[in-house]
Amino acid sequence: MAEARRMGRVAVLMGGASAEREISLISGKAVLAALREKGVDAHAFDPKERELFDLKREGFDRAFIALHGRFGEDGTVQGALEVLGIPYTGSGVMASALAMDKWRTKLVWIAAGIPTPRFAIADADSDFLRIVETLGLPLFVKPAHEGSTLGITKVRTAADLAPAVAFAARFDPLVIVEEFVEGQELTAAILGEVALPLVRIEAPGGNYDYQNKYFTDDTKYHCPAGVRPDVEAAIRRDALASFRVLGCRGWGRADVMLRADGTYSFLEMNTSPGMTGHSLVPIAARAVGLSYPDLCLRVLEGAAREGTP
Repeated sequence: MAEARRMGRVAVLMGGASAEREISLISGKAVLAALREKGVDAHAFDPKERELFDLKREGFDRAFIALHGRFGEDGTVQGALEVLGIPYTGSGVMASALAMDKWRTKLVWIAAGIPTPRFAIADADSDFLRIVETLGLPLFVKPAHEGSTLGITKVRTAADLAPAVAFAARFDPLVIVEEFVEGQELTAAILGEVALPLVRIEAPGGNYDYQNKYFTDDTKYHCPAGVRPDVEAAIRRDALASFRVLGCRGWGRADVMLRADGTYSFLEMNTSPGMTGHSLVPIAARAVGLSYPDLCLRVLEGAAREGTP
């Protein structure tokens, strides 16, 4: 309780104006309840409905960012909180913006030797046949700045590539076409300076889409992941490296594909992971004895501003 009181008056930022608003509200309400259970003076705050300057007016001491997607996970809210002088959870301005951009994340990872699938940037004028010849089939087409599988299409034929790019472009003008990596879908959560145990995702038909991610109980999550110990150790090591090279801090989640031959590729980094009943970081935290409320308090304890410890 003493530790909770030390957190001061806390705003749980949730909702927002992104395409992931619905999921953010679910995450935020769960975080709010957990922090209150731990004795934290926590309050809901929706930036879509209120001015951010109200945080300063009302004397909030720190912010737990439970926003997902644009205007919450992309460095914009982080920059506003820096100006307001309010410590906040998760990564800072630069790392948040960089990790939200799947293309530039890949460029940094490639430069740092972090394995990631081959890809191409595409628009309506692209040579789609050449992309297929280079990357093969099937392919994944995705907006560069969205999360929660929004705008993503698995392309199985060359004829389907152009419509998939057009669909992704409805969410974001920057579209990535990525080679398909066949294997086990894993996630590596980062908490502070530690990579937590891997979680293996088993979705119906291998389709871990928006519905199967949040709104059904058909998707199965395995932690321990059942991955060979030496391979898990390597993935967790590289997950921490992928987190650090982007400049991330506090907490996050790397999505990974593991091939049958033991090689793996990192897909993306999430700097404001989901905290719903189907979310992955709480599953990994439970594996090391950390309850959901304790996880929320641990994340809140790490709230900081750029350039501060």
